[in-house]
Amino acid sequence: MRCILPSQLPQVFALSSSARPVFDRPFSAFLFDMDGTIINSIPATERVWTRWALKHGLDVATFLPTMHGVRGIDTITRLGLPGVDPVAEAKEVEREEMEDVDGVIPIPGAIAFLTSLPAGRWGIVTSAPVALARRRLAAAGIPLPEVIVTADDVTKGKPAPDGYKLGASRLGVDPADCLVFEDVPAGILAGESAGAGVVVITATHHHPIETSHPLLNSYEGVAARQDGDGKLTLVRIAD
Repeated sequence: MRCILPSQLPQVFALSSSARPVFDRPFSAFLFDMDGTIINSIPATERVWTRWALKHGLDVATFLPTMHGVRGIDTITRLGLPGVDPVAEAKEVEREEMEDVDGVIPIPGAIAFLTSLPAGRWGIVTSAPVALARRRLAAAGIPLPEVIVTADDVTKGKPAPDGYKLGASRLGVDPADCLVFEDVPAGILAGESAGAGVVVITATHHHPIETSHPLLNSYEGVAARQDGDGKLTLVRIAD
């Protein structure tokens, strides 16, 4: 999703300055965020949330950067709007997002990269509800992994590490032996807190992101190499 500037972040999203090496070292599994990481759904997402923000009298330019990468119910709850039921409002937003997938496309190189990964060695961990996640993945032509963790599977969304820990558990691996692909601060913090390695996809960013983790503009310059033990290594490839 669109990069959030540090000045626009709640305090809980303060980024870490620590990073682990992620290239040329083996991991048991790769875990991917969805929106902004393997698909670009910004136009559809922002159309829906812009209408919601205007309905509630919010300043759209200020609000939009704060809703990327986290569960809709968490976004609405955090605002503390009087007389607003976060559960009901989140369901209404989800219904509109289900109806609007126009322009949802894969991040460059994502389909080929994901298709190259062995089954049972990768999964998706998204802040979207399960029905919306499957709708957007289908719209973008993304292959489905054996493991998809959604907003419906956790009680605490990103930046809490619960989703990535659950994804690793379902794959039968240690979260610390996973490489997480993310794009926004909330997700980066979730990966860090899970103890995983993190790489940041910047394909949809409009501003530089302050992070010590490696940055990738797309998947076109990297590949996954599998060793004899089935572990995956992220490697850079020549143009």
